[in-house]
Amino acid sequence: MKPFASRIVSWQQRHGRHSLPWQATRDPYRIWLSEIMLQQTQVATVVPYFERFVARFPDLPVLATAHEDDVLALWSGLGYYSRARNLHAAARVVMAEHAGIFPALPTAIAQLPGVGRSTAAAIAALAFGQPCAILDGNVKRVLARHGGIAGWPGEKKTETALWQLAESLLPDTAIEPYTQGMMDLGALVCTRSQPACPACPVNVDCIAHTQGRIDELPTPRPKKTLPEKQVQMLLLLDRGELMLEKRPSQGIWGGLWSLPELVPDADAVGHCRDRFGFIALTQQALPPFTHSFTHFRLHIRPVALHLAPRHNTPPGQIWVSLADALDAALPAPVRTLVRQLGRQ
Repeated sequence: MKPFASRIVSWQQRHGRHSLPWQATRDPYRIWLSEIMLQQTQVATVVPYFERFVARFPDLPVLATAHEDDVLALWSGLGYYSRARNLHAAARVVMAEHAGIFPALPTAIAQLPGVGRSTAAAIAALAFGQPCAILDGNVKRVLARHGGIAGWPGEKKTETALWQLAESLLPDTAIEPYTQGMMDLGALVCTRSQPACPACPVNVDCIAHTQGRIDELPTPRPKKTLPEKQVQMLLLLDRGELMLEKRPSQGIWGGLWSLPELVPDADAVGHCRDRFGFIALTQQALPPFTHSFTHFRLHIRPVALHLAPRHNTPPGQIWVSLADALDAALPAPVRTLVRQLGRQ
């Protein structure tokens, strides 16, 4: 085995993670699910979601036949909801095009909705023992530092150099502990700030460590000012029930149940009357707050309106109790508002 790989494998076996709920299995369903959930999300956040998800959808056929609302409800709060929609779609693709058998080759796995090159490689390596290089965020940091590769990893030139290095270091055997070890090393030792270099098994030939360049590698993302957006969210209440409306399948919070929105200075009472035919008896402004996305910040002004008894339910809307609303697939800020209402 190549010296770099052998050190990673030995370290992983002694110091790596071994008790995560998707480990100690070759089940591609659980490994695939964990890899999708771990995209842009930390392990500690993922674990309870993973456990609830497999309890409700224990295998791929059950997931494939589930209703999208049920899938999104279990994903609610984890963010990046396109992952859940793609996961659901991919399960149906496997059932329809692969006879329900998860594909083993990384090229085939990468054709599934929501699966990129690195995720496909991780699944192929961990579930099927395929000799594939991975390049998630943790591994990019390890390789950029060890190989002294400058440049923001999101740039094509830098990413290409990292892929070449990742592939050159692959071992001929023990691909599973090597793959897990690379992820563990980035998560536990070669962290973004204050890495534990003395505990690193490959520190003796790490360029960033030996040349004192830990703080400059990997090169950070170029700073960009996030756009600011503002919106009113309406909590329409009638006899203890809240109105939710289904968002379009595409775009932000696609397919989730949310609240009616309008521009910040618009007349909420008039909007209720003109759009829905509802009469608002009282109007209460709730404390505003900000929700940050990857590409912008959303400033939310919530307004609670208690309505006269209604006689209709507009298309695309549902009325639910506050307790039942928390079981629906809600965006995180809407869930926060519903909880606040419940406490009141």
